[in-house]
Amino acid sequence: MTMTSCFHCNEPVLTADKFTTVIEGNAEPMCCPGCQAVSQAIIDSGLSNYYRFRSEPGNKQTALVPNELNQFSAYDLPEVQQDLVHREGELDSISLSIDGITCAACAWLIEHKVKALAGVKQIAVNSTTQRAVVTWASSEIELSKILKQISDIGYQAAPYQVDDQEKHSKAESRKFLLRLGLAGFATMQVMMFALALYSGYFTDLDVELRDYFRWVSMIFAAPVVFYSAQPFYFSAIRSLLSGKLNMDLSVSIAIAGAYIASCIATVNETGEVYFESVTMFTFFLLLGRYFEQQAKQKASVSSSNLHKLVPVTAHLILDGKATEVAAKKLKVDDVILVRPGDIIAADGVIIDGISSINESMLTGEQMPVAKQQCQKVFAGTINIEQPLQVRVTALGQDQLVAEIIRLQEFASNNKPQIALVADRLARYFSATILTIALITYVVWLQISPDDAFWVTLSVLVATCPCALALATPTAVTCATAIFTRLGIITRKSGVFEKLPQIDHVVFDKTGTLTCGKLSLGEIQLHQNIKTELALTLAANLEQGSLHPIAQVFVPFFNSEINIVDIHHYVGQGVAGVFEGQSVKLGSLEFAIQSEQTKYNAPTQGKNQQIYLSLNDELVASFELIDEIRTDSLQAINALKSRSINVSMATGDNSSHVSYLAQQLNIDNVHSGMTPQSKLNLINNLQQNHYVAMFGDGINDAPVLAGANISIAMGSGSAIAKNSADLILLGDHLSRFNDAIVVAKQTNRIIKQNLAWAFGYNVIILPLAVTGYVVPYIAAIGMSLSSIIVVSNSLRLLRLKI
Repeated sequence: MTMTSCFHCNEPVLTADKFTTVIEGNAEPMCCPGCQAVSQAIIDSGLSNYYRFRSEPGNKQTALVPNELNQFSAYDLPEVQQDLVHREGELDSISLSIDGITCAACAWLIEHKVKALAGVKQIAVNSTTQRAVVTWASSEIELSKILKQISDIGYQAAPYQVDDQEKHSKAESRKFLLRLGLAGFATMQVMMFALALYSGYFTDLDVELRDYFRWVSMIFAAPVVFYSAQPFYFSAIRSLLSGKLNMDLSVSIAIAGAYIASCIATVNETGEVYFESVTMFTFFLLLGRYFEQQAKQKASVSSSNLHKLVPVTAHLILDGKATEVAAKKLKVDDVILVRPGDIIAADGVIIDGISSINESMLTGEQMPVAKQQCQKVFAGTINIEQPLQVRVTALGQDQLVAEIIRLQEFASNNKPQIALVADRLARYFSATILTIALITYVVWLQISPDDAFWVTLSVLVATCPCALALATPTAVTCATAIFTRLGIITRKSGVFEKLPQIDHVVFDKTGTLTCGKLSLGEIQLHQNIKTELALTLAANLEQGSLHPIAQVFVPFFNSEINIVDIHHYVGQGVAGVFEGQSVKLGSLEFAIQSEQTKYNAPTQGKNQQIYLSLNDELVASFELIDEIRTDSLQAINALKSRSINVSMATGDNSSHVSYLAQQLNIDNVHSGMTPQSKLNLINNLQQNHYVAMFGDGINDAPVLAGANISIAMGSGSAIAKNSADLILLGDHLSRFNDAIVVAKQTNRIIKQNLAWAFGYNVIILPLAVTGYVVPYIAAIGMSLSSIIVVSNSLRLLRLKI
């Protein structure tokens, strides 16, 4: 007799069909109430794909009983979190998709409530993409409690998953189109009856016929008010329940108030009705929101595309044979075969083969990059020429593409200072408008009681600050998408404000102006020492160092040679003790003390030289060859053409510094500098300049932190380790000039958007208050204002870089 296994944990089922869960239409057996409860929670949370694509059974849930579960508890399970949550140290982070966000006030409300939870370290909500990035300490708070807090204030949050998000967006778009279509149809019908009613001012219209037209208009307007306008009501209610005001409150009051007043007039058979204004107002509002929604999806589509570039299958090598498996089933240290033309399924290291890799999806650069054994490759990149065997080093949320998406989300969610000011103004603006509307109503009651309500209605509608709230997030989202396309990653807020202000750029040398891939050139021996021993002494002194110079000597390391008391002297070299003798490797001044020996030292050429000494006697010198980046001169000339000063600050004090400065047309050169002296240089420059600093992101951490804006050359592997404001993934300096262009245009468009939003309200408010704007014209104006702002932001996506 075949033993049935639990569908969740794969343990034997000893209770027959007592516990089951319906998964994708099938009643699957469970071994205990705990597994049944957990599986049901997973299904209820919309995570059925977990069972479809999981690579291992879930944990047996004997300690978990059904009443301990809520609708979000499934997200606390390790097997569910493994593909959704990124862990760095003690902190977890996740990207959430949040339903119900309609404006910047919604985003602010969610941030305000979630930040109040103990254990939540950071949350940034993007109202354009309707997503949030949350960082929390799992030892202090569970993910389910964060999701529940968001739910308690009226929004539904779930981990952002590309396919599910696309399905949800399409479903929401269909629902929105239904609301819009219904409002449009009803508007046309009600307008026909309104024309007949208007004609009554010029011809005699029977009272019975007039009342009939009113009743029919009320019936046609009802679905618009009670169904099509629902999004505005729900947003307003959520805002009120949280003790805040948002822009949808005035819209809701306008729609509901106009409809109720018209219904009263219809029932009492006195006064005027404005059913056509109600339906037309709602239609134009929804039309504006629909165009906004489409624009937002267009602006935020790039991060989803990055996810899609990672293949769903891979060729796993087992017992010498390649077998096609689901990429989700791969484990760290598995070996996969990547054939020419294949997309690499996971981050890894090449263990066999030489080929070229197209990394344009990461760097924006189409030219393939040569790769050989021991070099890293990344998921989503394309193998061009020869088959490769790759040992997997990272999967899921630990892959470089996932890190880039997290950074892109973070950049999109970060708001410039001008955006924070606009958000605050928008919140106060709603309260101000409601106050002005109340005053308007009271004044018009004295002037013309019959017009008081409709003038007030026009004020509420015309001055809704939707455009003000959209002015910045749409522009920042578009700019971030361009940065991603160019291979530029933003790590910190304020970048779009800082870039246009730069008037002085300081470059590190090795790994920045040069490629940073040093190779060994000519070796000169100055004492009775063998070349092999000189190389081994250098390699053993540099063991464990991440400096580019140290990497040159890695192949010559010999564990049989013992060097003790190794000390690194930043910007000078490294020293130790070998068989009782002092051994040093570094600059000439550091390696040897004798002035006579220095005088007799070999003449330095165009390449960098480092020196090896024993007991302060020069024994060998090594030539290090480092190619200049192909676009270094182009980038520097472009900066100078913008009237931006350029300096070079390096720890190297060899003749190679002056040679490089001459080749790159750099006049301000500072050599032989320690990290502290570099920082002092930056601080001195900042007294008169706005300074940007280029470095490798690791060795130059203090200097990068001290500059107004810092830029790191990102090789990909170090992307998560440095703390620069910007990372150039493709190692192309000219991209920095592109970034300045994008930032300047972004700031220009944000200012244009804000000027339009404020200008529109300044003009329309007095017109509405004085009764010169009828409600449906106010609706058209408000909707067009929002559409203009979003369309203006989308111009960024057409920027030719």
